Amino acid sequence: MDSLRTLFGIEKPVIGMLHAPALPGSPANTAPFSAIRERVLRDAETLANGGVDGLLLENLGDAPYYPNRVPPHTIAYLAALGHDLRTRIPLPLGVNVLRNDAFGALAVAAAVEAAFIRVNVYSGARVTDQGVIQGEAHELLRYRKLLGAAVRIFADVAVKHSAPLAERDLRDEVEDTVARGRADAVIVSGPASGKQTRMEDVLAAREAAGGVPVLVGSGVGLSNVVEMVRCADGWIGGTAFEVDGVTGNPVDPARVRELMEAVRAARRVV
Repeated sequence: MDSLRTLFGIEKPVIGMLHAPALPGSPANTAPFSAIRERVLRDAETLANGGVDGLLLENLGDAPYYPNRVPPHTIAYLAALGHDLRTRIPLPLGVNVLRNDAFGALAVAAAVEAAFIRVNVYSGARVTDQGVIQGEAHELLRYRKLLGAAVRIFADVAVKHSAPLAERDLRDEVEDTVARGRADAVIVSGPASGKQTRMEDVLAAREAAGGVPVLVGSGVGLSNVVEMVRCADGWIGGTAFEVDGVTGNPVDPARVRELMEAVRAARRVV
């Protein structure tokens, strides 16, 4: 498996979240698509100028989420945003379609030539606020083969905002996700967006992943950035970069600069 350096051009990359406001057709939508596009592009430029190594587009504002397939118009809007991002921002792009439309995410990523997708429940099953969600790794990998898409799959294990159907050791979950699910990278997170990820979980995941990259999916900040860089292969950051540290707020240039300076300093010493 290629390292993340091949994809992002650096060891221990930082991927900045693009939390799209509610898209047309979702309950909280109040803005025209043109305004949503402007916001997402502005956030992307702020993250890129601040030094992040990649971007991850997500339909955060569309709550309450569909458990699996989202409507066609949601995929269309995300594809339009993805095209604009790929045209304007020279960073690797990922796509996550909440809550768990991995097929929609893969279709968008293939169409806009994005680098990767995030899948919240890739294998196994989790209890969520959308009910029980089952992974579909067996179908998704065949769909990727059908499309001939060079899109990597970053798979959450014990994903945030969920609970297990039955307790199982994290190492076993990671081993199955990598060996049987054939994920290209594993994501370990805290219990919710912005909540700190336990570094003992990251270390356990890396031990079980057999060289497949393990990324931190939530909760990195100035207080633990050195520990994150030491323990993980990369980090996906959203809330930490946003105004007042509130999930879904616009990206704050000062927070991006401060955190990325800390990341660069940590990379030099670990």
